[in-house]
Amino acid sequence: MKMSKMNLRRLGLAAMTGAALALAGCATPFKADVARFQTQLPAPQGQSFAIESNDPTLQGGIEFGQYASLVAGELTRYGYRPAAPGERPDMLVRMDYGVDKGRERVVSSPGFGDPWYGGYGYGRGFYRPVIVRGPRGRRYVYGWSDPFMWGGGFGGYNDVSSYTVYTSGMQLQINRATDGTRLFEGRAEAQSRDNDLQQIVPNLIEAMFTNFPGNSGERVQITVAPPEKR
Repeated sequence: MKMSKMNLRRLGLAAMTGAALALAGCATPFKADVARFQTQLPAPQGQSFAIESNDPTLQGGIEFGQYASLVAGELTRYGYRPAAPGERPDMLVRMDYGVDKGRERVVSSPGFGDPWYGGYGYGRGFYRPVIVRGPRGRRYVYGWSDPFMWGGGFGGYNDVSSYTVYTSGMQLQINRATDGTRLFEGRAEAQSRDNDLQQIVPNLIEAMFTNFPGNSGERVQITVAPPEKR
């Protein structure tokens, strides 16, 4: 029995959609770009620290307190200690975090019947990032670079979908409490399909403290395994 081009196209789209949903449903590693700088951070010998927020409105908040406790746990693991109540700390740790409003990423794939179709082993399509200029500037489109994109070829058998990518980040500064001298500063940035800070910030903290304090001035990509694989 012969299948029409439209039926073949729908079958291929269903297969691709199913694969995408399966991928989205699987826990994937969290990847963050981390840059750290330090020149005078003392070797850990039980020096005390206190953690503050760069945003005064977050100081004392329950959510900030949860993230601060994670940072405290990491510093303790490396040999520092939280200052006791009423004790003047040796170091002040300041942290900040956030996530942007996201940006749209567009994905396009051609339909069956396209003579340049390259999916599932047909033809010789060219799959590569394509930059499209629109009224709002440059748009990065990850799809097929061929003359049949965007409504071309055989009546426009193209499928376009989009999703939102969020960029998150955290900054960490450690100062000497007595004179404010900067001892350490670092930042971690990542991209994700959601903007859930309760999931993102702990991962950013773990990335920040992987091989802490790191090599000064070095930018590295840290991969954090999903919880069930740690």
